[in-house]
Amino acid sequence: MKSGLVEEAENLFNEMPDRNIVTWNTMINGYFKNGEKEKAFSLLGSIPQPDIYTYNTVISGLIQVGDLSGARKVFDKMDSRDIVTWNSIIAGYVHKGVIDEAMQLFHEMPVGMRGKDTVVSWIVMVSGLAKEGRLVEAHKFYEKMPVKDSHACNSLIAAYIRIGELDQAEDLFRKSEQKDSDSWRQLINGLVTCGRLSGAFSLYLESPEKCHTTWNSLLLKLMESGATKPVHAFLEKLPYGDIVSWTNIIIGYFREGEVGAAVSLFYSMHHLDLTLCNVMICGLGENGLEEEGIKLFTRMKELGLSPDKATFTSILTICSELPALCLGKQVCVHVFKTGLNLTIEVCNAMITMYARCGNMTSALLSFSSMPSHNVISWNSIISGFSHHGLGPQALEMFEEMRLSNVKPNELTFIAVLSACSHAGLVEKGKHYFNYMKDECFLQPTGGHYTCIVDLLGRFGLIDEAMSFIDRMRADGLEVPVSVWGAILGACRVHRNVEVGAVAAENVLAIEPNRSGTYLILAELYASVERLNEAERVLTRMKNSGVKKQPGCSWIEMNNGGCAFLSGDKSHLEFDVEARVEIVQPCWHSG
Repeated sequence: MKSGLVEEAENLFNEMPDRNIVTWNTMINGYFKNGEKEKAFSLLGSIPQPDIYTYNTVISGLIQVGDLSGARKVFDKMDSRDIVTWNSIIAGYVHKGVIDEAMQLFHEMPVGMRGKDTVVSWIVMVSGLAKEGRLVEAHKFYEKMPVKDSHACNSLIAAYIRIGELDQAEDLFRKSEQKDSDSWRQLINGLVTCGRLSGAFSLYLESPEKCHTTWNSLLLKLMESGATKPVHAFLEKLPYGDIVSWTNIIIGYFREGEVGAAVSLFYSMHHLDLTLCNVMICGLGENGLEEEGIKLFTRMKELGLSPDKATFTSILTICSELPALCLGKQVCVHVFKTGLNLTIEVCNAMITMYARCGNMTSALLSFSSMPSHNVISWNSIISGFSHHGLGPQALEMFEEMRLSNVKPNELTFIAVLSACSHAGLVEKGKHYFNYMKDECFLQPTGGHYTCIVDLLGRFGLIDEAMSFIDRMRADGLEVPVSVWGAILGACRVHRNVEVGAVAAENVLAIEPNRSGTYLILAELYASVERLNEAERVLTRMKNSGVKKQPGCSWIEMNNGGCAFLSGDKSHLEFDVEARVEIVQPCWHSG
């Protein structure tokens, strides 16, 4: 019966030459546990002499399957009841939230069954009242208990914490002589949740048992307030930390931008585990230390730590950011060897890596081989096509997504609108913008307006683009610098000096040190022979102390990466005699 093999149990039961009441009760209990209520009742009618345990089993079984009224009928028909009978029916009413009926039954229970040796019903009532928020009644019940119980005390403490009555909870905790480890843990966690970190810290130091889970949750809460360095110093002096504690400290340092401190702490640790290495790889990748993340990934394998899906997701993300297609391919081979190519998170990272590295064939192959897709999968492949100017393919994938059971989100439409912009599909872009608002009920963000303004501006529809900015303001959104930048770019192409000047001033009001804005505006004036205004813009740029940043390029060659600045002759590979032809640089920033 415990294994769910009801038919086998029935066969054994039917083959038994002799049966006692235990056999019958076992069958009834088994039927209830396997959801066979009708068979349980049928068997009950066949028992020669049912005992009180039989009826208790039936009551418990009926409560278990939700038939409280049926359990009550059996209870009312019983000639005699024991403490188990009363506790079962009272607990049933409490579980269903029918507290008043439970209280009525509690008071009808023989007084002798409410003594110090039978406090279960007291615990049930205190817990039930506390859960329903009837704390005054619950506290009265608790005070009248013949023997105070830690379970009842903890129920009350939890209820007080739930409504923010921390002082009441702490007062009850201090007065209780039945405190157990749950009592300490509950109050400490309650203090942490309510932001009373100093009290939680003191209580933890006072507690007889040091729970690592509680300690780490306390540390995390402290670090959320930006106190990673003090927590680190405190942890150095106390013996309560484990590898989870130190991992949390490293997470805190990364969150606060203290990358050097995170790296230093990591390399000072004597023991490493997979989670810690994953945190480091992710943190290094997010803070511009991609090569260090790759080195750590290699070191993990030397240490015998098998990468999991979090490891592969992080390292593939690093390959996407560099971008490093050769390394990414090697990682993908490793993914297939471990069988993690069937996990949706890793597949999504593979799609993104291939797409950002320019290999859309492999990105599409990775997408097509997935057993299932989520919104990130669709967004990754649509964004990939869009990013590489393959607008029709991006929109084709979006139409496939619409036929699936995955709903598009805000990022989906950023990719779709960008695809329309790259492909010059003005009407489709406006259609999808309205579809997002009216059919998908998604509120456009600055990113969506930037895409649509860029699309209109590319084709000289600058007045219509400006009307979209008015719509944006009507939606209660501030116009971000990206929107004004898109307008400025369009005015540069179509030589619209008046609107371009307005857009440039709006950009500089938000980002006054943006050198490109000054240069584009000066170029715009010069293009229509307004040379005095162009000179004034350049003089203003100089007087503001703004300097043009040199262009920087990255290329991948010979299984390595090279970065160099425009006009830079200090690079180790620089040779004035050489004539180097760079084919398809991976990324360029002007």
